[in-house]
Amino acid sequence: MTQVQKVLYTAHQHTAGGRDGGASRSSDGRLDIHFTPPGMPGTGTNPEQLLAAGWSACFIGAMARTAGKMKLALPADTAVDAEIDLCMTGDAFSLQARLNVSLPGLEPSVARAVADGAHQICPYSKALRGNIDIAINVA
Repeated sequence: MTQVQKVLYTAHQHTAGGRDGGASRSSDGRLDIHFTPPGMPGTGTNPEQLLAAGWSACFIGAMARTAGKMKLALPADTAVDAEIDLCMTGDAFSLQARLNVSLPGLEPSVARAVADGAHQICPYSKALRGNIDIAINVA
C-alpha cells in the first residue's frame, strides 16, 4: 500500500437510517439527501446512484489529466454514463460497473488510450479495480 504524502480534502458526511428511508448530510450542508431503495416509490436517491455520479465526475477529471499529458484537449461534450449494478449471489450482495465513455471527435485508439489512462489514475477506479467487475467502454 502506498504511503499518503498529503491529504488534499476530507469529506464529512453524517448518515442515519441507511438506504431504506434514511438521510445523509454533509458537514458544509452542500449535500443533503434522502434515500429510497432502488425500484421503490419515493423521491430519494440510493448509494448506487451516488457512486455512479461521483465516479463518473472523477473519471472525467482523470481523463482531462491523461489527455493533458498526451498534449490533447478533451472534447467539450465529453461524457461518462456510469452504470452500477447492485447484484445478489447466493445470500451476498455485490456490485459491478460499466463506465461508458464518450469522447466525440477523437480517433478511437486515442479515445481508448485516454480512457485507459484515466482508469489507472482515477481514485475511484483505483479503489474499485480488483474488487468488482468493471468494464470501461469507449463509444
